[in-house]
Amino acid sequence: MCRAIPKFEAQDSQFIVSLFVPHNGFMPHIKARHRSQASPVCFPLQLNSWIPCVFLFAFLQALPSAARDRSAPAQDPGYVEALATADHFMQAWQSGDIGNGTALLSSHSKEKATTEALENFFDGSRLSAYEVGRGKLIKRGRYEFPVVLVSANEKGSHVRRRFSSVVVVDTGHNDWAVDKLP
Repeated sequence: MCRAIPKFEAQDSQFIVSLFVPHNGFMPHIKARHRSQASPVCFPLQLNSWIPCVFLFAFLQALPSAARDRSAPAQDPGYVEALATADHFMQAWQSGDIGNGTALLSSHSKEKATTEALENFFDGSRLSAYEVGRGKLIKRGRYEFPVVLVSANEKGSHVRRRFSSVVVVDTGHNDWAVDKLP
């Protein structure tokens, strides 16, 4: 329930007016004081009870968006299989396993790649690691995953990062294969 502000002394009302009534620099203080005394203003909350609410609201707005509860968008059912195929292919690259790596290639990429290029790609003589990023649906049954190939020389003193992507396709019957080498 709203209550009218009780009458105060002249200096008290000037303090209240300066808190709640916006003041234009060109408007004389007398008019502002006159207006506030002529029409009583209703305040449903006391000053000390709404200030914490303002601070709480400001704090919640300042939280990073990742901390807020948001549900992830629904993924295509084939996304998990495509991601697993990209990960298995990159594991074969990391371990230098050319047999398992070529088994995961599509017929199109096997025709396109030469034996020498595959041997160079799967050369496991140096320390290597990889990062697979979030995939993007190119079209139905075809995903592209950004990858970072990290390799170091024998001494480990020089690290090389190469940014590329792996394209994985559905070859039918829920069988996924790598269609583009990084």
